[in-house]
Formats: sequence, structure tokens, C-alpha cells
Amino acid sequence: MRFRREHRRPTRGGSTIRSMPRVRALALFCLSTTALAFPTAWASGSVAPGRVRNLTCDESIAVTRFPYLGNRQPRYQSRLVLGAASVPPAYLAQVVATHDQPWRYWRKAGLVIRSGSEHVTLSVPKEWRSRAAIVWGNGGDGVFSSVRVTGCGSNPHAGNAYPGGFYLRSSSACLPLIVRVGIRSATVRFGIGRRCP
Repeated sequence: MRFRREHRRPTRGGSTIRSMPRVRALALFCLSTTALAFPTAWASGSVAPGRVRNLTCDESIAVTRFPYLGNRQPRYQSRLVLGAASVPPAYLAQVVATHDQPWRYWRKAGLVIRSGSEHVTLSVPKEWRSRAAIVWGNGGDGVFSSVRVTGCGSNPHAGNAYPGGFYLRSSSACLPLIVRVGIRSATVRFGIGRRCP
């Protein structure tokens, strides 16, 4: 993610205060490293039908430009969905084993939600819930069939970033996710550990 350049502003005593972008960049690094090294912390239990995770605004780990693309190479860029969510690219390699049951595989993938947008809900279709699960944010235990995110803030050119990703029972999948924003919806497909048509 691109972060704003660090600015320092003087205080009355002559010392300086570091701005939030550097603090958030450090938080993003720490959380993404932890999530990659210890995906089993979130993987306990199987997904319950209709289990929903509601993210709060304070779970965002960074504020970035929106729409967020992520990478300069088009095949690795995030995808804009319904003008409100920047979701991971269509192909996601590097699936890792969790060494935990039933969710044996994990793929880390961040999510960016436009500030001020309506609630955004990402859902695993019912027929996939025994094979795949999702999680984003920092406050929930376990895995989920749906994640609901509030469009925190009011700047439509900024987005809030959340750590998280996908859990699978098998080492790869062509997973559809349903994205809802208000009354609109779209199905977005992810090739996790394999390329999909």
C-alpha cells in the first residue's frame, strides 16, 4: 500500500510529533507479518451457516488513496467492485498450510473500503461454505461466511485498509464471493492457489 509521506510538526517544547501515516505503516507491517506467520489463530472451528463478522472503524490498519490498486502490474492489481471496495486480484498464489483442521489452507489478502460508502458485505455463497471461509479485521475469533464493513470517514478519495484473507479446506479453489453495497450486488471470482477461467 502507498502511505502518505511522514510529516513532523513541532510542539511547544521544540520536540516533534510523528504523524499517523508512519504509525499506521508500522501497524500494517506487524499485523500482516503476524497474520502470515500465525494464520491458525483465526482458523479454529468450522464456519457456521450465516456467521457474520461486523468490522468496526477502529479495525482499519491504514488509510490509503481510493480506488486502491496496490501493484503497478495490471495482473496483480486490486479490483474495484461497485465503486466501494478494492478487492484482491483474480489470481492469488502462495497459499500456505495452517496445520489446523478443518481449515487447512490460508491465503492472506487485504481489503480496502472507500471512506463514506454504504455498508459493504462480502459473503461466501451458501454452496461454498463447507469449502471456504473468510476473515477481515482484527477483532473476531474464528472464520466467517460473511464480513460486513462500514465505510468509515467521509473522504470519498480515501479508503480504509483491513488485514485478512481466505481459508480453504483444500489447497486451491476458484472461489466466488458475493459483494453487496446497499441494494446492489456483484459476484467476484478468486483463483486461490490456481488460475481460474
